[in-house]
Amino acid sequence: MTTTLITGANRSLGLETARRLVEAGHTVYAGMRDPAAGDAARELGAIPMALDVTDQAGVDAAIAALPELDVLVNNAGVLGPLVAIDDLTADDLAATFEVNVLGLVRVTQAALPLLRRSANPVIVNVASGVGWPRWLTTPGRDEFPVPSVPYASSKTAVITLTVQYAKNLPGMRVNVSDPGYTDTDFNGHAGHQTVTEGTDATVALATIGPDGPTGEFHDRFGRIAY
Repeated sequence: MTTTLITGANRSLGLETARRLVEAGHTVYAGMRDPAAGDAARELGAIPMALDVTDQAGVDAAIAALPELDVLVNNAGVLGPLVAIDDLTADDLAATFEVNVLGLVRVTQAALPLLRRSANPVIVNVASGVGWPRWLTTPGRDEFPVPSVPYASSKTAVITLTVQYAKNLPGMRVNVSDPGYTDTDFNGHAGHQTVTEGTDATVALATIGPDGPTGEFHDRFGRIAY
């Protein structure tokens, strides 16, 4: 049985990822800040657990409670402040990076000892095409009109972190997914994809074998060339 931990799994993309991986036969631990809000995950067959990625002690406690770990999906993220460029402050970036980047690192570092015991350790980091400079500058792409600095730059960092983790962990499969513009609470349900379409890349990367790719960026259509 494959044991999987998903952060930010109480709703939207995280919850759908949990549903699909439970369906695929994984034992899924659904990390969320408040497990009392975990009824939806529990109904899917996942196991809600307290996990706030901004709290190092809480992260350590959550990882220590796991019997084993094969797959880590770093899904937790925040949109961050949406402010005009003249009003942007360093604190706006700090608040966004605290969850989207530092939170990912906290969980990953805490999980490494357990992952190293797995016969097929896998890490999937959920980023966004908004973190991809080529798409931010391509007219016609969903990402092109997005003005946000904190969110976009945090997801660029997630993509780079993934590449560097993959280089440093050759015995693991470490990849990054782009959900695409998906209909979720995150964007006020403005996205044109379903949550199932939005989790296609994450689920595909979470279910690869030891001969699967590593250090790659994928969307639901496959690999995105660097």
